Amino acid sequence: MSLFKQNLFFKLTACIFCSISLLGLAPAQAATEAIPVASFFKHPKFREARLSPDGKSIGMLMLGANDRVILAVLEVGQLKPEVIANYEDKDVRSFHWINNDRLVYDLTNYQHKDVEQFFGPGLYAVNKDRSKRLRLVTHQYTSAREKVTGPSLAWHTYFLDVVHGSSTPDVYVQQAQDSDSRTYDLYRLNTMTGNTELIKRPGKVSKWLIDKSGVPRIAETIDGAESTVFYMDPKTNAWRKLASSPWTSNARLDPTFFSPEGDLYVRAYNGKNTRALYRFDLEKNQLDGEPVLELKGYDFDGGLIYSDQQKKVLGIRYEMSKPATRWFDTVAAERQKKIDALLPDTVNMLTFADDSKASVAIIHSYSDTNPGVWQLYDFASDKLVRLGSSNPDIQPEQMATKEMLRYPARDGLEIPAYLTLPVNGNGKNLPTIVLVHGGPYVRGGHWNWNPQVQFLASRGYAVIEPDFRGSTGFGVKHFDAGMKQWGLAMQDDVADAAKWAIAKGYADPNRICIAGASYGGYATLMGLIKDPDLFRCGIEWVGVTDINLLYNIHWSDASDEWKWYGMPVLIGDQTKDAAQLKATSPLENAAKLTRPLLMAYGTRDRRVPIEHGTKFYRAVKEKNADVEWVEYAEEGHGFYLLKNNIDFWGRVEKFLDKNIGKTP
Repeated sequence: MSLFKQNLFFKLTACIFCSISLLGLAPAQAATEAIPVASFFKHPKFREARLSPDGKSIGMLMLGANDRVILAVLEVGQLKPEVIANYEDKDVRSFHWINNDRLVYDLTNYQHKDVEQFFGPGLYAVNKDRSKRLRLVTHQYTSAREKVTGPSLAWHTYFLDVVHGSSTPDVYVQQAQDSDSRTYDLYRLNTMTGNTELIKRPGKVSKWLIDKSGVPRIAETIDGAESTVFYMDPKTNAWRKLASSPWTSNARLDPTFFSPEGDLYVRAYNGKNTRALYRFDLEKNQLDGEPVLELKGYDFDGGLIYSDQQKKVLGIRYEMSKPATRWFDTVAAERQKKIDALLPDTVNMLTFADDSKASVAIIHSYSDTNPGVWQLYDFASDKLVRLGSSNPDIQPEQMATKEMLRYPARDGLEIPAYLTLPVNGNGKNLPTIVLVHGGPYVRGGHWNWNPQVQFLASRGYAVIEPDFRGSTGFGVKHFDAGMKQWGLAMQDDVADAAKWAIAKGYADPNRICIAGASYGGYATLMGLIKDPDLFRCGIEWVGVTDINLLYNIHWSDASDEWKWYGMPVLIGDQTKDAAQLKATSPLENAAKLTRPLLMAYGTRDRRVPIEHGTKFYRAVKEKNADVEWVEYAEEGHGFYLLKNNIDFWGRVEKFLDKNIGKTP
C-alpha cells in the first residue's frame, strides 16, 4: 500500500465518542453573528490521550456527566471506553500509566465554590479494569463514593515519575517538607500496598530527576543563594557534586533528563547568548564541547521522546516560533512526515508506545486557529480515528491567524511579539489591544489557540503580545536587559509595541488599549500612568499594584528564598532601590492615572493578594471616576469558573466598545 491516499484516509476516519457528545461539531456561525463569549472560555471537552506502554490501551481525560472530567480507558480496536475514575464533586486533573495494567491519577475541582478549600490534588491508583483502587495521598475532602482503602500520605505530596523500564507498580512522589516549602523529600511508593521508601537526600532538594532505569540520580539543592547539582554515583552509591552556582546566575546548569543509555542532558548557556541542550560528561564532570541541540535566537526548552524497550532516544521536542520535533529515529521521522502531509495546517505531536512493535500512535494536532484534536493512527492499516476535540464549538476557519515578528525597542533591542489581526478585514487602522503577559520571567507568546486573543480578535480588535525584555526563551541578553526594569525599560518595550503597530498602519493611534494579568496588570497600570497619550484605556486583572506589597504581604505564596535572593536581583532591593520602587509603583502614582480602567480580582488569590487591588482602587477613585471594579469570591490568581469568565469578558467587551471600539 502507498504511504497514503488522502481520499481513502478520510473515508476511514471514524468518530468514537459522538454518542456522548464529545465530538459534535457546532453549527457554523452566521457571518454577522458574534461567537458567544462562552464558546471561547468553556473548559476543554477532551484534555489528554496517552497510550499504555504496550500500545494496546489508551487512557483519556474528557468531560463526563455533570461536566466533570473523567478518566477512561479505551482498548485499541474497540469503540466503547471504560470509565475508571469519575466523581460527582471533583475532576480528574492528570494521570500516568504505571505499567500496562495500572494507572495513577490526581484530582482537582474546576467547579469550586466560595466555601470550598481544596488543599491538594491527592493521588490514587487503579487498574484499568477498575479493580484494586487505592488512595495514596489525601486531600481535604472525603466521599463515600470514592470507596478507597489503605494508608494516605499528607496532602502536600505530589506525583513525580514512574519507575521506567519496569512492570513494577511503584512510582516516585515528592513531599514538601512543610506545606509552604519549596524543598522536597522523595519517596518510592508502592501503588498496590501504599508502602513507601524514603530516598536519602544530600540537602534541601528543590528538584529531583529519575533516570530511565528507575533510579533517583539527580538532586538539585538550594542553600541560601547557592544552587548545587548532586549526582548519585553508581560506583560509590553516594551523592557527589557536579556543579554549583548562584541560582539566579546564567552559569547555572539545569538538569533536564536522562537518556535510556544513562547519559545526562542539561540546559546551559555555556558562555553563549542562548541556552542549548548539552550532554554532561559524568566521568569528566563537564559539558561536552558541542551542544546536542542549539536553536538560533531561542533558548532550548523541550522534552525527550524515548523508548524504554529499545533503550534509545527517538527524538526531542522543542519550540521556536512554532513547536516542533527533531526525530533521530528514521522510522519515527518518516511517520511524522506522513502525518504532516495529511494534516498540513497544524502542529502534529506524535506519541508512540514503548513497545517498538506497536503500529499505533497518538496524534495531538493544534494550531493558532485550532484548539486541539486527538487522533489515533494505525500505520499498518492506514486508519486515522478521532478520539476527541478540545473545543468543538470553535471553527478554525472563523479564527484569526497569529504571526510572529520582531520590532525594535527605542534602544535598538529586538523584541519578539505575536500579532493577531481580526478576520474579514484589511488589517489597517484597527482598534488595538497590547496584551502584556504575566510572570514576567516566562515566555509569554506561543503559536497556539489562545481564548483571550481569539475572543478579542473576534470582536474586531488587533492584538499584540510582546515578549518584552526580561521574558525568557530568547537568550540571556534579552533576559538580562530586564534586570530591575519594572516600570522602566520593560515598560518602554510595551509602549514601543503600540508605536510600532501605529507606524506599520495596523493600529489606529486614537484607539489603543493596554491589558494584562498579574505582572501584565502592573504593566497596564504603569502604561496608563506613563503613556496616557498612547493608551486610551486599560484592563487589568489580578495585577500587582506595588512592588513593596510583594515583599510585605506575608500570607502570599511567594517563598522566602524568592524574596531574599530572587526579587532583590531581578526586581529591586527594598532598601538599596527604595526610590526606584516608589517611582515605579502604580499605588504611589495612582493620582496620575486618569484614563478609563477596568479592574478585576479573585478573593482567594495568594499569588497577588486582593489587597493589591483594593488599595489601588481606593487610591485611584479619589481623582478618577471612570474606574470599574469587580471581585470574584470563588477565584484565586486567574479566573477558572465559566460563569466568571463569561461575566468578566462580557465586561471587557462592553468596556472596549465604549472606549475604543466605536469609530471616532
